[in-house]
Amino acid sequence: MAKLKIGVIDLVSKGPTNTLWAKVMHANLASIMPQVVATWCEQQGHEVTLICYTGQEDLQKELPRSVNLVFICSFTQAALLAYALSNYFRSQGVVTVLGGPHARCYPDDAVKYFDYVLGFTHQATVLEVLQNCSPQKPKGKHLSAARQPAHLPGVKERWKFIEPTLKKAPFLQMVPMLGSVGCPYTCSFCIDATVDYQPLNFEIIKEDLRFLLTKFKKPTIGWHDPNFGVRFEDNMEAIAAAAPLKSFRFFAESSLSILTEEHLKVMQRNGFDALLPGIESWYELGNKSRTARMVGEEKVKRISEHVNMMFRYVPYVQTNFVLGLDSDEGNEPFELTKRFVDLSPGAFPGYSLLSAFGEAAPLNLEYQRANRVLPFPFHFLNNHLAMNIKPQHYEWLDFYDKVIDLTAYTFSKKAIYQRFRANPTSTAKWMNLMRAVSSEGYGRLRFYRQVRKNLAEDKPFRQYFEGESQQLPAFYKNIIQKDLGVWWQWLPAGALEHNPNAYLHKKSPAAV
Repeated sequence: MAKLKIGVIDLVSKGPTNTLWAKVMHANLASIMPQVVATWCEQQGHEVTLICYTGQEDLQKELPRSVNLVFICSFTQAALLAYALSNYFRSQGVVTVLGGPHARCYPDDAVKYFDYVLGFTHQATVLEVLQNCSPQKPKGKHLSAARQPAHLPGVKERWKFIEPTLKKAPFLQMVPMLGSVGCPYTCSFCIDATVDYQPLNFEIIKEDLRFLLTKFKKPTIGWHDPNFGVRFEDNMEAIAAAAPLKSFRFFAESSLSILTEEHLKVMQRNGFDALLPGIESWYELGNKSRTARMVGEEKVKRISEHVNMMFRYVPYVQTNFVLGLDSDEGNEPFELTKRFVDLSPGAFPGYSLLSAFGEAAPLNLEYQRANRVLPFPFHFLNNHLAMNIKPQHYEWLDFYDKVIDLTAYTFSKKAIYQRFRANPTSTAKWMNLMRAVSSEGYGRLRFYRQVRKNLAEDKPFRQYFEGESQQLPAFYKNIIQKDLGVWWQWLPAGALEHNPNAYLHKKSPAAV
């Protein structure tokens, strides 16, 4: 195999951004798989350059030069930037490859704009691309393993690709680690709903933790597991075996069913400083929170007690909710969430609008069969900027009124003050204040109010939301053009549109 010059681009941001949140945190949101792919390519003897685009850099200057092959990793919200970059590189004769969540969710769209599109990616998958490094016309090639890999290069092997990105973080520098892939839960809207849970090698985890102690006095580690701690004793034993207690600071996303008080005591001893449990709904998904038989007010009280108990052991808690689930109806879901905000003032509530990401979950087939999925451009599919599923029990104006009311309540001066007072450490106080006044709180509230105004005053805008028109409102097109900047000229023809029912048509050709 000839030696190749390879570029790997990790798109954390979908365009330039100067928000406080982006400046502080985007470098800490680097994905693991681009680092893995870069490591595998280098192990095959190729010359590799990896860049992580956080929105702070001049992307034109950062791009790898004189390359034969480029891998791009993208979430769906950055897909249009990825498509534009692929078009730019292909115009120079470079072979392009897309990986990451967008490639898994929308492979049939992505193959229009890339030579290769990767689903589950093993070392053998990457090797196949390297050996057949040639343009694929008129349509790219979709490659996917049967399941996620059982082994991945650890932090020590990936370090040369991790370190430059961490240097972009001005304060907090969080090393990405992975202890498992897949998830034992089956939340119907989740990309991991049908992906078997499998732990990774605990000996590699121990080795990586010991290695990080040679780089930092007290490393901060962000676990990228979909649900950390399923093999709780094994995870804690690996951490405890690597170094004395509290040698590290850990952030992790987990479920309340795992975060029992006994487990939290162990996690406190091992240095866990931030936990992000998923609550999702007051009416369903109770297996994640040990409230399978509880709904409504009873569930709010029980979970609030649980979350407040967590603060005795960890200083930072974010609770995640999904708004607009089919089990939601009327005022109650939103009023219950406001009640939770009052009962657990220290927790930072993370709200997501229900979204269907292509082939991400089987539930998306049901939405497509019911003709409820809207063709919002990928640029807005990040769980916040657009809800691409027509609500089951709400009209759009009513839904946005309730979302705005809840968001305004959560980030009111009173709620911010109560959260500030309830947070036990200065770091937690500062983090939540920053998030509230930046793009997550005030910024999102401004955007929702503008969307609501457009729904009320602009008939074509409203028709797009109702599925009565396929004409993208200028409001959204202008945002895309502004965000892409110089890359707008490289956006391929047709990239603003996609078939929202492609998954259904693939599964049931007769539905076309």
